[in-house]
Formats: sequence, structure tokens, C-alpha cells
Amino acid sequence: MLQYLFISILTCLCVILAVAYFTMLERKVLSYCQNRKGPNKVGFAGIGQPLVDAFKLFVKEKVMPYGSNYYMFVFAPLLSLLLAFALWHLYPSVYTYKYVSWGVLLFFCVTALNVYGTMLAGWASNSKYAFLGALRAAAQTISYEVSMLLLLLFAAFLLVTCSWDEAVANGFPIVLLMVPLCLIWFTSTVAETNRAPFDFAEGESELVSGFNVEFSGGLFAMIFLAEYASIMFMSMATSVWFFSSSIMNPISLTLETLVVAIMFLMVRGAYPRYRYDLLMMLCWKSFLPFSLCGLFLVLLMGFHF
Repeated sequence: MLQYLFISILTCLCVILAVAYFTMLERKVLSYCQNRKGPNKVGFAGIGQPLVDAFKLFVKEKVMPYGSNYYMFVFAPLLSLLLAFALWHLYPSVYTYKYVSWGVLLFFCVTALNVYGTMLAGWASNSKYAFLGALRAAAQTISYEVSMLLLLLFAAFLLVTCSWDEAVANGFPIVLLMVPLCLIWFTSTVAETNRAPFDFAEGESELVSGFNVEFSGGLFAMIFLAEYASIMFMSMATSVWFFSSSIMNPISLTLETLVVAIMFLMVRGAYPRYRYDLLMMLCWKSFLPFSLCGLFLVLLMGFHF
């Protein structure tokens, strides 16, 4: 039991460290997209910048908005962070201490709970801006979650498994079979994680920073960690289900995950923010019918054979 607890804590610490340096990678990628240097002062080539930023956030004064719900205000970032860490225990590895045979269903359950952290954060802040940002983020997350899960079922039925470990072991790159479906999956994950150009939880002209506008210091850092941990997990999920790296070759899985994660950053640097009504129409009138047709096609193939 102590061994399992140690491995869980070590996994969470590795995710935190990866998120810290992923933020530095994002700042570097965006800076070179905009023809500037990015962080390069703290340590060698700015290597200490993420640690300094984390220290600054956690030592800042905790400010509670007047009239806010104290317990929910503190619980919402913690819930988001715990759910992000829970997802990372599905990571396929030969060194894992558990085997989850229905990992896809567990992924569905955990991702469905993410919206509660966002809604609680917006409601507990006692701010109209935060509440409106939370409503927009919740509607977007729920909408794109439907098409995203249908696309994941497409991959699971094609690989004839619901286990993340077996999906990697099967080693069939679905991206070669249906490139448009993989592009729709990537777009859905970008929208699911509220990333640019679909970051409608924010809005400089009307909502400032959206549902997290009243958070600062350590509570904001937890929301930040949860968001970036989810981005990295979605990159890993793309690599597992659509590129199918070999579980015996963790370097290949890591490199593919890094490539997909950099695509998240390049999209942010290249495209302006979408319009909200067009975003919802894209989901319900384009992505959802396509996802249903793809899943229906796989089911027909299964019944035929």
C-alpha cells in the first residue's frame, strides 16, 4: 500500500514539474512566433524562470472577494487539480502498479467532472464577470466533450479495447486511416481545454480573465496547473489512441506527446480568437454529425466481420 501511495505521489510531482517547464516552452514558442526572445534572464537561458514564477505565486497574499463563498472558492481550484492528477494515472507504462481494463470509461467519468470545478470557481467568486465566464466555459466544455468522446470511442472500437495499455500495445496508427477524424479530435481537445483560439472563458473586451478573474496567488496557480496538466494529458491521449506508440519505447511516446503539445502552442500563436456562436455551430452542426457517422461506420464494420 505504501508503495502504491509513493508511486501516486511521484506521478503527481512529475506532472507538476512537467507543467512548470511546459509553460516555459509555451513562452519560448510564442516569443519566437512573434520575433522576440522570451524568458532568458533567470538562470542559464531562462531555465529557472518556471521555478521563480511558481514561488512568486505561492508566496503572494491570498485575497478573498467580498461576499464570496469561502469554502467553495477554495475547493474549486483544488477539485480541478485533483481531477487533472487523477487523469494522469491512466498513463500507459510497463512500470505501472495497476491495470485499468476499462480506462476509456474512467476517462469519460473524470473529464465529465471537470466542468464542476469551472462552474464552482465562477459561482463562488460572487462576480458577474466570473459567473458569465464560467457559463461560457461550461457550455463549451460540455458541447465539445460529446464529439471528443465519440471520436475516442471510434478509436477504441477500431483497436478493440478500452484499455490505454492495450491501445498502445496494439500499435496501429489510426491517423493513417482517417486523417480528417484525427484533425477533428485535435480541434475538439483544443476547445475542451479552453485553449486559444477557443478560449471563450476569457475575453479582454467583456470578461477580462473569465471564471478565474478573482483568483490570485496559490489558488490561481492550482487552476493554472490543472489547465496545463489537462493539455499535456490530451496530447498524450492523442499519441496513444491515434498514433499508437509502442509501450516498450517510452521515448517514442514522449516525443509524439511533445509534438502534439507544441501544436497546441503553435495554434495559439497563429490564429485569432474564434466567434462564440460559430464555435458552438461548428460543434453541433459539423463535428457531432461527423463523429456519429465515423462511430456508425466502425460499428457496421464490426457487425460485418
